[in-house]
Amino acid sequence: MKEAVLLDTLKEYFGYEKFRPLQKRIISSVFEGQDNLVIMPTGGGKSICYQLPAILLPELTLVISPLIALMKDQVDGLNANGVPAAYLNSSQEEADKEVIFQKIEKKEIKLLYVAPESLQFVDRFLTNGKVSLIAIDEAHCISSWGHDFRPAYTQLGYLKNRFPSTPILALTATADKATRNDICRQLNIPKAEKHIASFDRKNLSLEVKPGIKRFEQITKFLKNRINQSGIVYCLSRKTTEELAAKLKAKGFKAEAYHAGIDHDSRSRIQDDFINDEKQIICATIAFGMGIDKSNIRWVIHYNMPKNLEGYYQEIGRAGRDGLASDTLLFHSYSDVIQLQKFASNAKNEEVQLAKLDRMKQYSEALSCRRKILLSYFGEYMEKDCGNCDICRNPPEFFDGTVIAQKALSCIFRLKGAEPIGTVIDVLRGSQNEVVRRNNYEQLSTYGIGNDISWRHWQQYLIQLINLGYVEIAFDKNNHLRLTEQAKKVLFEKEVVHLADVKEEQLKTPVEKAESLNNSLFEKLRQLRLKIAKEEDIPAYLIFNDAALKDMEKQRPMSDSEFLLIDGVGRKKMEDYGYRFIKEIIAFSKDKREKKPKKKSKKGNTLKETLSLYNDGLNVEEIATERGVAKNTIYTHLMKLYDEGEEINLHQFIPISDLKAIEKAKEELENPNSLRAYFEHFEEAIPYETIKISLKILEDKEN
Repeated sequence: MKEAVLLDTLKEYFGYEKFRPLQKRIISSVFEGQDNLVIMPTGGGKSICYQLPAILLPELTLVISPLIALMKDQVDGLNANGVPAAYLNSSQEEADKEVIFQKIEKKEIKLLYVAPESLQFVDRFLTNGKVSLIAIDEAHCISSWGHDFRPAYTQLGYLKNRFPSTPILALTATADKATRNDICRQLNIPKAEKHIASFDRKNLSLEVKPGIKRFEQITKFLKNRINQSGIVYCLSRKTTEELAAKLKAKGFKAEAYHAGIDHDSRSRIQDDFINDEKQIICATIAFGMGIDKSNIRWVIHYNMPKNLEGYYQEIGRAGRDGLASDTLLFHSYSDVIQLQKFASNAKNEEVQLAKLDRMKQYSEALSCRRKILLSYFGEYMEKDCGNCDICRNPPEFFDGTVIAQKALSCIFRLKGAEPIGTVIDVLRGSQNEVVRRNNYEQLSTYGIGNDISWRHWQQYLIQLINLGYVEIAFDKNNHLRLTEQAKKVLFEKEVVHLADVKEEQLKTPVEKAESLNNSLFEKLRQLRLKIAKEEDIPAYLIFNDAALKDMEKQRPMSDSEFLLIDGVGRKKMEDYGYRFIKEIIAFSKDKREKKPKKKSKKGNTLKETLSLYNDGLNVEEIATERGVAKNTIYTHLMKLYDEGEEINLHQFIPISDLKAIEKAKEELENPNSLRAYFEHFEEAIPYETIKISLKILEDKEN
C-alpha cells in the first residue's frame, strides 16, 4: 500500500498528520499478509494498527476483544469518524444480531467486534476470503503466563487453521518474554513479526512508600494537587468505598467505582470523571480499561498490585498527554499475604506467585525503579532515570563488579537451568541433593561465593535482575538466565554498582514485624542515654548494646535475675539495676494490658500458654512469662494447633522459608529427619521454623 494513501486515510479518519513509532511498519506488514504480535504500551496507538487497514482492506476485519464496554466505546468512536463498525455480544436481542448479519453480507460493515465467548454467533456465516484481517486485542489473556489469563481466549488457536491466508494481528499493552512466546504458540502464528514499542514513559515519576498511615500520606500527596485528576487503585470494593467517603469528608470530589455498583451509576461516575466533574476515582483494577482521558495527572496504588504487568498498565493511565505525572505505590506485608491467598488454588498458581514475588522485589528495590520495569519487559536502560524515589534519594553503592561476575558466571555454568535458590547453593558450595544429583560440585563456580551469606547473595541476585543483567524465565520453572547485557560485565569489563545491603533489609517480613512490635531494646537504649547525660559519661560505659539485647531477651525483673545478664556486675546492678528493672516491668505490663486477659479454664501447661497467646503476647514474651525456653512454647503451640485451637502457624515463619522447606521435602533422601533439613540449609533456617513448616505442609497434603 502506498505511503500517500496511508497518510491520507490517517488524516481523513483519525485526524493525525503522521504515524507514531512502529505504526506504519505494522500496518505495512498487515498489507503484506504477515502475522504480527504488537506489544505497545497504553496510549501508544495500538487500535490504529488494525482500524486503518480495515478501512482499506476489501473484506471484513474481525476484532476479538474481552470487554463489552470497551467494544461499545471503540465502535461509537469509529462510527463518529465515519468508519462503519459494529459489535456482537450475548446481551443483544436476536433481531439486532440479524440486522448486523445482513449488513455484513452486504459489505456495509468494515469492523466487527466480538467477545471470544461470542465467536459462535459469527462462525456460521464467515468463510475464508470473507475475512481480510483478524485482530486479537488484549492478547495476553490467552496465556497462563500472562497477568490476566482468561480461559475463553484459549479457543482462538483455531482461527489460523480456519483462515490460513488471513493475517492475524495480536495486540497487548504488556507482556513479558514468556507471555509473548506463548501468545504466538497458542494462536498458531509462530512466524509472526514481533513489534515491541519502548516501555519508557519518561514523564511518569515513580515512588514507593511503606503502607502505614496511608490516608494521611494520600491527603498530604493531594495537598498540592487540588485540581488534578487521579485514580486510587484498591484491592477490595470495601476499601474503595471507605476511602472515597474519607476523601469526600475532606472536601475532595471523589467517588468509588467497582463491579458491584449498578451499570447506570458506573456509567455516570465514569462520565463525570472524563468530563472533570469528579476529580478522584477510588477503584478496583477494572476501572480505566479503554478510558481515553489524557489529563490524568497521578495514579496511586493503595494496595500492592499482583504483578508488574498490571502495575505498569495501571500507572500508564496517567500522563497520556506526555506531561509530567506522578505515581505512588504503597507496599505492605499484609498486601503480599492477601495476594498470596488470592493466587492459591488458581490454575496458574505457581506463575502468579512467582510474578507476585517479582512485584515485591520491585517494591523493596534499591536500584532505579524505571530500570527494573524496563528490564522486566526486555528493554535495557543504560543510565538511571533520575525520576524515581531511588534516584532522588540513592542508597550507598559499592563496586560490586566481582560479585556480579561470580553470579553471572555461575548462571552461565548452570546453563540457565536453575532458579535463584540453586544458583546461591552452588555459589556458596552447599552440599545438598540438587547439587549432588547434578554434579554441580564439578563446576568451576562451585563455592566461589562461600564468603557471602545466603541472604546477601539473594539480595545481590535480585539487584542483578533489577539492573537487567539477569532475567527470570517464568515459563521454565523460574530459572535464571543471562541477558545480552550480562556480556558487558563478563567480557567487556563493565563496572557494576550494587547497593549496600544493611542487616535490617535482610530481615524477613515476620522478623521486621517482630522487631517493630518488640521495642524494649529501644526503651532501654533511651534510658541509657538519659542516664549518660545525667552523669556526663559515654552511654556505652553504662551498658553496651549486647547487654541491652540480653535484657530484652531475658526480661530480668529482680536483682538476682539482673545479675545474670552478661555485662552486669554488682556495682552496675546497685547503680542502675533499679531503673532498668522498672523499665522492663513497665514494658511487660503495658504489653499485657493491651488486651483484656482471658481466664484459663484449665490449669494445665498448654492452657496457660494458650491464655498468654490469646492475650497477644509473642513467643519470647510467653517464654519469659512462663520461665521456659522458646522452643518449648513453639511445641505447645503446635500441640494446641493439633487440638483444634485457633493458632496461626503461618505468622511464625516467612513464606520464603516455607517454600524452601516444601521444595527440600521433595528432594531430600530422608525428608522425615529434622537434621537433614537443618544441614540442607546449612543451619540458616532454625529447627523451630522447620518443624512448624513441616506441620503446615502435612496439613496441606491431608
